[in-house]
Amino acid sequence: MQQITPFLWFNNNAEEAVNFYTSVFKDAKILETARYGDAGPGPKGSVMTMKFRLNGLEFVALNGGPNNPFTHAVSFVVNCKDQAELDYYWDKLVEGGKPVQCGWLVDKFGLSWQITPTILPKLLTDKDPAKAKRAMEAMMKMVKIDIPKLEEAANAK
Repeated sequence: MQQITPFLWFNNNAEEAVNFYTSVFKDAKILETARYGDAGPGPKGSVMTMKFRLNGLEFVALNGGPNNPFTHAVSFVVNCKDQAELDYYWDKLVEGGKPVQCGWLVDKFGLSWQITPTILPKLLTDKDPAKAKRAMEAMMKMVKIDIPKLEEAANAK
């Protein structure tokens, strides 16, 4: 059992969100669903919580009501090995949501994601400070990260 589990508070659409996330990630599964009973507070039979797994990480989604919307203060990073993988996750997760900047997006449920190439931290912490600076400056101008342009900027002389 995973010791720490992200617990996501949805207004009234946890089931829709879980179905969406498990359709986006290839290694995904709904593990269990708990429904409200006679005691409420949700309508009897409606989803209270759903436990699900994405790429080995378990989450719980709760239909908790409108009091606690998501903010950028919490986000999930999807590390991508290449541009094709980055494009896949970006295109799927931004659908119905909105792009932000520097690889960040907000999905249609209001949850923030960072779609990040695995090379990005290496470029931003390169031992050559000029190369790292060029990579940072290029990234700051991007919405969705473009790996070839990022590498080109970092390696420019």
